[in-house]
Amino acid sequence: MKILLVKLSSLGDVVHTLPVVQDILAARPDAQIDWVVEASFAPLLTPLLGSGLRNVIPCELRRWRKSPFSPATRMAWRAFMRELQSQHYDAVIDLQGLTKSALVAWLARLAPGGQRYAMANQTEGSGYEAPTRWVADVAVTLAPHSHAVQRGRALCARALGYTPAALPDYGLNRAPALAGQAPAAPEIIAFVHGSSRADKLWPLENWLALGRQLMAQGYHIALPHGSDAELAMSQAIAAGLNGEEGDARATVWPRLPLDTLTRQLAQCAGVIGVDSGLSHIAVALDLPHVQIYNFDTAWRTGPLPAAPDASVARQLSVFAQPTPTVQAVVRAWQRCSSVPSDKAA
Repeated sequence: MKILLVKLSSLGDVVHTLPVVQDILAARPDAQIDWVVEASFAPLLTPLLGSGLRNVIPCELRRWRKSPFSPATRMAWRAFMRELQSQHYDAVIDLQGLTKSALVAWLARLAPGGQRYAMANQTEGSGYEAPTRWVADVAVTLAPHSHAVQRGRALCARALGYTPAALPDYGLNRAPALAGQAPAAPEIIAFVHGSSRADKLWPLENWLALGRQLMAQGYHIALPHGSDAELAMSQAIAAGLNGEEGDARATVWPRLPLDTLTRQLAQCAGVIGVDSGLSHIAVALDLPHVQIYNFDTAWRTGPLPAAPDASVARQLSVFAQPTPTVQAVVRAWQRCSSVPSDKAA
Protein backbone atom coordinates (compact mmCIF):
# COMPACT_ATOMS: atom_id res chain seq x y z
CA MET A 1 0.00 0.00 0.00
CA LYS A 2 1.44 3.36 -1.06
CA ILE A 3 0.59 6.27 1.24
CA LEU A 4 1.38 9.97 0.88
CA LEU A 5 1.38 12.16 4.00
CA VAL A 6 1.05 15.91 3.51
CA LYS A 7 2.30 17.92 6.49
CA LEU A 8 4.31 20.87 5.28
CA SER A 9 5.13 22.97 8.34
CA SER A 10 5.96 24.26 10.88
CA LEU A 11 8.71 22.46 12.79
CA GLY A 12 6.60 21.73 15.87
CA ASP A 13 3.67 20.58 13.74
CA VAL A 14 5.92 18.22 11.77
CA VAL A 15 7.30 16.76 15.00
CA HIS A 16 3.78 16.26 16.35
CA THR A 17 2.92 14.30 13.21
CA LEU A 18 5.86 11.87 13.41
CA PRO A 19 3.97 9.17 15.38
CA VAL A 20 1.59 8.51 12.48
CA VAL A 21 4.44 6.82 10.58
CA GLN A 22 4.94 4.19 13.28
CA ASP A 23 1.17 3.85 13.75
CA ILE A 24 0.69 3.08 10.07
CA LEU A 25 3.60 0.63 9.94
CA ALA A 26 2.33 -1.21 13.01
CA ALA A 27 -1.05 -1.68 11.32
CA ARG A 28 0.23 -2.09 7.74
CA PRO A 29 3.82 -3.44 7.85
CA ASP A 30 3.97 -3.48 4.05
CA ALA A 31 3.05 0.21 3.72
CA GLN A 32 5.31 2.43 1.60
CA ILE A 33 5.09 5.92 3.07
CA ASP A 34 6.14 9.17 1.40
CA TRP A 35 5.91 12.60 3.07
CA VAL A 36 5.67 16.08 1.50
CA VAL A 37 7.25 18.72 3.75
CA GLU A 38 8.79 22.18 3.49
CA ALA A 39 12.44 21.79 2.52
CA SER A 40 13.71 23.50 5.67
CA PHE A 41 12.13 20.76 7.80
CA ALA A 42 13.03 17.81 5.59
CA PRO A 43 16.28 17.08 7.51
CA LEU A 44 14.17 16.13 10.54
CA LEU A 45 12.60 13.33 8.48
CA THR A 46 15.70 12.04 6.70
CA PRO A 47 16.82 9.88 9.67
CA LEU A 48 13.59 7.91 9.21
CA LEU A 49 14.38 6.96 5.62
CA GLY A 50 14.76 3.20 5.49
CA SER A 51 13.27 2.76 8.97
CA GLY A 52 9.80 4.21 8.41
CA LEU A 53 9.68 6.45 5.39
CA ARG A 54 10.36 5.46 1.80
CA ASN A 55 10.78 8.99 0.49
CA VAL A 56 10.74 12.60 1.68
CA ILE A 57 9.49 15.05 -0.95
CA PRO A 58 10.66 18.60 -0.15
CA CYS A 59 8.82 21.66 -1.39
CA GLU A 60 9.31 25.37 -0.84
CA LEU A 61 5.82 26.86 -1.06
CA ARG A 62 6.76 29.58 1.40
CA ARG A 63 9.54 30.79 -0.89
CA TRP A 64 7.82 30.12 -4.21
CA ARG A 65 4.82 32.27 -3.42
CA LYS A 66 7.10 35.28 -2.93
CA SER A 67 8.15 35.15 -6.60
CA PRO A 68 5.70 32.77 -8.29
CA PHE A 69 6.59 33.71 -11.87
CA SER A 70 10.37 33.84 -11.65
CA PRO A 71 12.34 31.37 -13.80
CA ALA A 72 13.87 29.81 -10.66
CA THR A 73 10.44 29.23 -9.11
CA ARG A 74 9.00 27.75 -12.30
CA MET A 75 11.95 25.38 -12.62
CA ALA A 76 11.72 24.30 -8.96
CA TRP A 77 7.95 23.84 -9.24
CA ARG A 78 8.32 21.58 -12.28
CA ALA A 79 10.91 19.47 -10.46
CA PHE A 80 8.61 19.20 -7.43
CA MET A 81 5.69 18.16 -9.61
CA ARG A 82 7.74 15.46 -11.33
CA GLU A 83 8.68 13.95 -7.98
CA LEU A 84 5.20 14.33 -6.47
CA GLN A 85 3.51 12.70 -9.45
CA SER A 86 6.08 9.95 -10.02
CA GLN A 87 3.98 7.58 -7.86
CA HIS A 88 0.31 6.64 -7.73
CA TYR A 89 -0.96 6.46 -4.14
CA ASP A 90 -3.59 4.30 -2.53
CA ALA A 91 -4.12 6.98 0.13
CA VAL A 92 -3.22 10.66 0.24
CA ILE A 93 -3.70 12.09 3.74
CA ASP A 94 -3.75 15.86 4.29
CA LEU A 95 -2.66 16.28 7.92
CA GLN A 96 -2.34 20.07 7.71
CA GLY A 97 -5.87 21.20 6.95
CA LEU A 98 -4.91 24.33 5.00
CA THR A 99 -5.34 25.50 1.40
CA LYS A 100 -1.66 24.91 0.60
CA SER A 101 -1.78 21.30 1.82
CA ALA A 102 -5.08 20.73 0.00
CA LEU A 103 -3.39 21.89 -3.21
CA VAL A 104 -0.56 19.39 -2.75
CA ALA A 105 -3.02 16.59 -1.96
CA TRP A 106 -5.07 17.46 -5.06
CA LEU A 107 -2.00 17.45 -7.31
CA ALA A 108 -0.83 14.03 -6.09
CA ARG A 109 -1.85 11.08 -8.27
CA LEU A 110 -4.11 8.31 -7.00
CA ALA A 111 -3.86 4.62 -7.83
CA PRO A 112 -7.06 2.94 -9.08
CA GLY A 113 -9.40 2.90 -6.10
CA GLY A 114 -7.20 5.33 -4.16
CA GLN A 115 -8.69 8.12 -2.04
CA ARG A 116 -7.75 11.46 -0.53
CA TYR A 117 -8.41 11.96 3.18
CA ALA A 118 -8.55 15.15 5.25
CA MET A 119 -10.03 16.67 8.37
CA ALA A 120 -13.69 17.59 8.15
CA ASN A 121 -13.52 20.23 10.86
CA GLN A 122 -11.31 22.60 12.79
CA THR A 123 -10.03 21.61 16.21
CA GLU A 124 -9.55 24.07 19.05
CA GLY A 125 -6.49 26.29 18.68
CA SER A 126 -5.53 24.96 15.25
CA GLY A 127 -5.70 26.53 11.82
CA TYR A 128 -8.18 25.14 9.30
CA GLU A 129 -9.32 26.16 5.81
CA ALA A 130 -12.31 24.84 3.87
CA PRO A 131 -10.49 23.68 0.68
CA THR A 132 -9.01 20.79 2.65
CA ARG A 133 -12.41 19.08 2.79
CA TRP A 134 -13.42 20.13 -0.73
CA VAL A 135 -10.47 18.21 -2.14
CA ALA A 136 -10.94 15.14 0.07
CA ASP A 137 -12.81 12.04 -1.05
CA VAL A 138 -13.27 11.24 2.64
CA ALA A 139 -13.41 14.00 5.28
CA VAL A 140 -12.90 12.68 8.81
CA THR A 141 -14.63 14.41 11.74
CA LEU A 142 -12.30 14.83 14.71
CA ALA A 143 -12.87 15.67 18.35
CA PRO A 144 -12.89 19.49 18.61
CA HIS A 145 -10.66 19.51 21.73
CA SER A 146 -7.64 17.48 20.57
CA HIS A 147 -3.94 17.44 21.34
CA ALA A 148 -1.89 18.09 18.20
CA VAL A 149 -0.29 14.63 18.35
CA GLN A 150 -3.58 12.83 18.89
CA ARG A 151 -5.33 14.77 16.12
CA GLY A 152 -2.99 13.47 13.42
CA ARG A 153 -2.99 9.97 14.84
CA ALA A 154 -6.79 9.89 14.91
CA LEU A 155 -7.08 11.13 11.33
CA CYS A 156 -4.75 8.43 9.95
CA ALA A 157 -6.33 5.70 12.06
CA ARG A 158 -9.82 6.58 10.84
CA ALA A 159 -8.65 6.93 7.25
CA LEU A 160 -6.85 3.58 7.12
CA GLY A 161 -9.05 1.62 9.51
CA TYR A 162 -6.87 0.69 12.47
CA THR A 163 -6.64 1.37 16.20
CA PRO A 164 -3.39 3.09 17.24
CA ALA A 165 -1.40 2.15 20.32
CA ALA A 166 -2.13 4.08 23.50
CA LEU A 167 1.21 5.93 23.51
CA PRO A 168 2.83 7.67 20.53
CA ASP A 169 6.11 6.38 19.08
CA TYR A 170 7.91 9.18 17.23
CA GLY A 171 10.34 6.76 15.61
CA LEU A 172 13.47 8.85 16.11
CA ASN A 173 14.94 6.41 18.62
CA ARG A 174 14.56 3.71 15.97
CA ALA A 175 16.43 5.68 13.33
CA PRO A 176 19.95 4.29 12.72
CA ALA A 177 21.41 7.81 12.81
CA LEU A 178 19.99 8.44 16.30
CA ALA A 179 19.46 5.07 18.00
CA GLY A 180 21.79 4.26 20.85
CA GLN A 181 23.06 7.81 21.31
CA ALA A 182 24.52 8.03 24.80
CA PRO A 183 24.48 11.28 26.79
CA ALA A 184 27.67 13.22 26.44
CA ALA A 185 30.04 13.60 29.37
CA PRO A 186 29.94 15.85 31.25
CA GLU A 187 26.15 15.85 31.37
CA ILE A 188 24.77 18.67 29.27
CA ILE A 189 21.36 20.34 29.48
CA ALA A 190 20.28 22.29 26.41
CA PHE A 191 18.42 25.55 26.98
CA VAL A 192 15.88 26.11 24.18
CA HIS A 193 15.18 29.78 24.79
CA GLY A 194 14.09 30.83 21.26
CA SER A 195 10.63 30.94 19.73
CA SER A 196 9.02 32.56 16.72
CA ARG A 197 6.70 34.42 19.12
CA ALA A 198 8.06 36.94 21.59
CA ASP A 199 5.20 36.32 24.02
CA LYS A 200 6.37 32.71 24.49
CA LEU A 201 9.84 33.70 25.69
CA TRP A 202 11.25 33.40 29.21
CA PRO A 203 13.21 36.34 30.70
CA LEU A 204 17.00 36.41 30.51
CA GLU A 205 17.31 36.72 34.28
CA ASN A 206 15.33 33.49 34.69
CA TRP A 207 17.63 31.58 32.33
CA LEU A 208 20.63 32.89 34.27
CA ALA A 209 19.19 31.91 37.65
CA LEU A 210 18.23 28.46 36.33
CA GLY A 211 21.64 27.96 34.75
CA ARG A 212 23.47 28.86 37.96
CA GLN A 213 21.45 26.32 39.94
CA LEU A 214 22.04 23.55 37.40
CA MET A 215 25.75 24.35 37.06
CA ALA A 216 26.06 24.15 40.86
CA GLN A 217 24.78 20.57 40.48
CA GLY A 218 27.53 19.77 37.98
CA TYR A 219 25.69 20.25 34.70
CA HIS A 220 27.03 22.05 31.65
CA ILE A 221 24.68 24.24 29.60
CA ALA A 222 24.33 24.12 25.79
CA LEU A 223 22.77 27.05 23.96
CA PRO A 224 21.41 26.30 20.45
CA HIS A 225 20.03 29.06 18.24
CA GLY A 226 18.40 29.44 14.86
CA SER A 227 18.45 33.19 14.18
CA ASP A 228 20.56 36.25 14.86
CA ALA A 229 18.26 37.29 17.70
CA GLU A 230 18.53 33.84 19.27
CA LEU A 231 22.31 33.91 18.86
CA ALA A 232 22.44 37.21 20.75
CA MET A 233 20.35 35.68 23.56
CA SER A 234 22.56 32.57 23.66
CA GLN A 235 25.63 34.77 23.93
CA ALA A 236 24.04 36.82 26.72
CA ILE A 237 23.17 33.68 28.71
CA ALA A 238 26.65 32.23 28.20
CA ALA A 239 28.31 35.49 29.25
CA GLY A 240 26.16 35.72 32.35
CA LEU A 241 26.81 32.11 33.38
CA ASN A 242 30.51 31.93 32.58
CA GLY A 243 31.24 35.28 34.20
CA GLU A 244 34.49 37.16 34.29
CA GLU A 245 36.45 34.27 35.82
CA GLY A 246 36.51 32.36 32.53
CA ASP A 247 34.18 29.48 33.44
CA ALA A 248 33.32 27.77 30.14
CA ARG A 249 30.53 25.43 31.22
CA ALA A 250 27.92 27.36 29.21
CA THR A 251 28.58 26.86 25.51
CA VAL A 252 26.95 28.54 22.52
CA TRP A 253 26.53 25.90 19.84
CA PRO A 254 27.17 26.89 16.23
CA ARG A 255 24.10 27.23 14.05
CA LEU A 256 23.50 23.65 12.92
CA PRO A 257 21.44 21.94 10.21
CA LEU A 258 18.30 20.41 11.66
CA ASP A 259 19.47 16.78 11.37
CA THR A 260 22.82 17.59 13.03
CA LEU A 261 21.07 19.60 15.73
CA THR A 262 18.75 16.67 16.44
CA ARG A 263 21.75 14.36 16.85
CA GLN A 264 23.35 16.88 19.21
CA LEU A 265 20.20 17.10 21.32
CA ALA A 266 20.01 13.30 21.44
CA GLN A 267 23.33 13.26 23.29
CA CYS A 268 22.19 15.68 25.99
CA ALA A 269 21.11 14.69 29.48
CA GLY A 270 17.95 16.71 28.90
CA VAL A 271 16.37 19.87 27.55
CA ILE A 272 14.59 22.80 29.18
CA GLY A 273 12.81 25.14 26.81
CA VAL A 274 9.90 27.27 25.81
CA ASP A 275 7.11 26.08 23.50
CA SER A 276 9.07 25.69 20.26
CA GLY A 277 10.00 23.15 17.62
CA LEU A 278 13.25 22.17 19.34
CA SER A 279 11.40 21.50 22.58
CA HIS A 280 9.04 19.20 20.71
CA ILE A 281 12.06 17.39 19.23
CA ALA A 282 13.25 16.79 22.80
CA VAL A 283 9.94 15.07 23.53
CA ALA A 284 10.24 13.01 20.35
CA LEU A 285 13.73 11.91 21.44
CA ASP A 286 12.32 10.85 24.84
CA LEU A 287 14.73 13.11 26.69
CA PRO A 288 14.01 14.46 30.16
CA HIS A 289 12.41 17.76 29.27
CA VAL A 290 10.62 20.70 30.89
CA GLN A 291 8.50 22.87 28.58
CA ILE A 292 7.77 26.41 29.77
CA TYR A 293 4.38 27.99 29.00
CA ASN A 294 3.20 31.57 29.51
CA PHE A 295 -0.21 30.53 28.13
CA ASP A 296 -2.50 27.68 29.14
CA THR A 297 -2.00 25.80 25.87
CA ALA A 298 0.14 22.88 27.02
CA TRP A 299 -2.94 20.62 26.73
CA ARG A 300 -2.72 21.10 22.94
CA THR A 301 1.01 21.17 22.18
CA GLY A 302 2.84 20.19 25.36
CA PRO A 303 4.22 16.81 26.41
CA LEU A 304 1.66 14.06 26.72
CA PRO A 305 1.60 12.08 29.99
CA ALA A 306 3.55 8.82 29.93
CA ALA A 307 0.31 6.94 30.63
CA PRO A 308 -3.25 7.98 31.47
CA ASP A 309 -2.67 7.19 35.17
CA ALA A 310 1.00 8.15 35.35
CA SER A 311 2.15 10.04 38.43
CA VAL A 312 5.60 10.76 36.95
CA ALA A 313 6.79 11.58 33.43
CA ARG A 314 10.06 12.25 31.61
CA GLN A 315 8.55 15.31 29.94
CA LEU A 316 6.57 17.93 31.85
CA SER A 317 5.03 21.29 31.06
CA VAL A 318 5.04 24.20 33.51
CA PHE A 319 2.47 26.97 33.11
CA ALA A 320 2.00 30.25 34.98
CA GLN A 321 1.24 33.87 34.14
CA PRO A 322 2.91 36.14 33.43
CA THR A 323 5.56 33.39 33.32
CA PRO A 324 6.62 30.36 35.42
CA THR A 325 9.10 30.93 38.22
CA VAL A 326 12.62 29.54 38.19
CA GLN A 327 11.87 27.33 41.16
CA ALA A 328 8.81 25.83 39.46
CA VAL A 329 11.01 24.88 36.51
CA VAL A 330 13.72 23.48 38.81
CA ARG A 331 11.16 21.31 40.62
CA ALA A 332 9.82 20.02 37.33
CA TRP A 333 13.35 19.21 36.13
CA GLN A 334 14.09 17.30 39.33
CA ARG A 335 10.97 15.22 38.78
CA CYS A 336 11.41 14.41 35.10
CA SER A 337 15.18 13.86 35.16
CA SER A 338 14.74 11.05 37.71
CA VAL A 339 12.34 9.05 35.50
CA PRO A 340 13.93 6.31 33.33
CA SER A 341 12.96 5.90 29.71
CA ASP A 342 10.34 3.27 28.96
CA LYS A 343 10.32 3.72 25.18
CA ALA A 344 11.83 1.37 22.66
CA ALA A 345 15.24 2.28 21.40
